[in-house]
Amino acid sequence: MTLRLEGLGKEFVPGLPVLEGIDLTVEPGGFVCVVGASGSGKSTLLSLIAGLTRPTAGRVLLDGQEVTGPGPERGLVFQTASLYPWRTVAGNVAFGLEAMGMPRARRDARVAGLLDEVGLRHLAGALPGRLSGGQQQRVAIARALACSPRVLLLDEPFGALDVQTKEDMQVFVRQVWRDVGTTVIMVTHDVEEAVFLGRRVIVLSCDPGRVARDLAVDLPADRTLADKRSTAFLALRVEVEDLVRAEHRAHQARV
Repeated sequence: MTLRLEGLGKEFVPGLPVLEGIDLTVEPGGFVCVVGASGSGKSTLLSLIAGLTRPTAGRVLLDGQEVTGPGPERGLVFQTASLYPWRTVAGNVAFGLEAMGMPRARRDARVAGLLDEVGLRHLAGALPGRLSGGQQQRVAIARALACSPRVLLLDEPFGALDVQTKEDMQVFVRQVWRDVGTTVIMVTHDVEEAVFLGRRVIVLSCDPGRVARDLAVDLPADRTLADKRSTAFLALRVEVEDLVRAEHRAHQARV
């Protein structure tokens, strides 16, 4: 499913755009990470793609069809897992399938397959309160994938995790992306994470947010954490960090 943003802009206060003139195409199966300083509109951009917010200007297109609201072809995961505490792990993953009216047998098979994918089938009957932060985010990702979305939207999903868990989750989400084949668009404030995960890194300028740079990540497809120490990785990380810093300084000079 091709995602196209055409002249996308958003104002919450008239005359004060948060985003302006965003033109971007994401081909099926892509993994795009969006970075930028605070105030660059990263989360607003994701909300527009998800259909939770309507643009002030421009439009979001999925395979040529304009997005006018939320839909099952787009799954969304936030920084906090936001699981239903009274439902089991399996019950959380099954929620969207129940809403779609999927028959019980098919639903159970789908949930079991997803829990296998995220390595949590042994906790299918557990309540979320028993899970670690990383495990809760795995459940949230499985829930987002349950309805077979063509686009998975991740809004800083690992921002609240400790460093070791975050790295484990980075490896995990890249493996899920390779297994499932869905398009992923991820917002993160962590440049190292963006370079490790993405095939492209979009750097947004500030106030209003615009596409400052669109960088291809020329790193091995089968990345491991050891690749973070490679010369190519470090060079690209520094390049992106310098771009984000330059955009932030330019914003500070204008205010």
